[in-house]
Amino acid sequence: MQQAAPVKRFSTPVSVQAIVIDLDGTLLHTVPELAGAANCMLREMGYPPVSQELLASYIGNGIGWLVKRALTGEMHATPDAALYEHALPIFQKHYSDLLLVSKPYDGAIEGLDAMRAAGFRLGCITNKAARFTGPLLEGPGLAKYFDIVVSGDTLPEKKPHPLPLQY
Repeated sequence: MQQAAPVKRFSTPVSVQAIVIDLDGTLLHTVPELAGAANCMLREMGYPPVSQELLASYIGNGIGWLVKRALTGEMHATPDAALYEHALPIFQKHYSDLLLVSKPYDGAIEGLDAMRAAGFRLGCITNKAARFTGPLLEGPGLAKYFDIVVSGDTLPEKKPHPLPLQY
C-alpha cells in the first residue's frame, strides 16, 4: 500500500502586512460614468456617440488615454494635439458631473472590512487623477479604509510603472 505524499506547506519570504488595491473596475463600477462622460464630450464636439462596450475597452492607463481613444477610435493612436487639448477639459467637466454615481461592486465593502479585520493595512493605487480619486473614495465611504492613496498624478510615473507600488 502506497502512502499519500505529505502536504507541502508554502511560506512567503516576507510576511504580508499590506494590500494594495486598484479603484476602477476593482472596487468601483465606473464604466457607465466614464463612458457617459466620453459620449457627452463626443456629442458636445459634434462627434457621434460610441457604444458603452467599445468605450469600456478603451478604459485603462488613465483618463488621457480614454479621451485619445474616444477621439480616434483606436487604442494607440494620438489625435491632433489641439483637438486633444480642447477635448480633455470637456471630458473632465462631464466626468465631474457623473463621478459620484459610481457604486462599489457587490462585496467590495465587506472585503475591505475583512482585510482590515485581519490586520492588513490597505492602499489604493489608481491612474485616476487625485481630483477624481478623492471624491470617488469619499462618496461611498471607502476613503476610511486606506492608509495611503496614490493617484495617477501623485508621482511622475503611473501604473503599470512600478514606482506607484514602490512608493
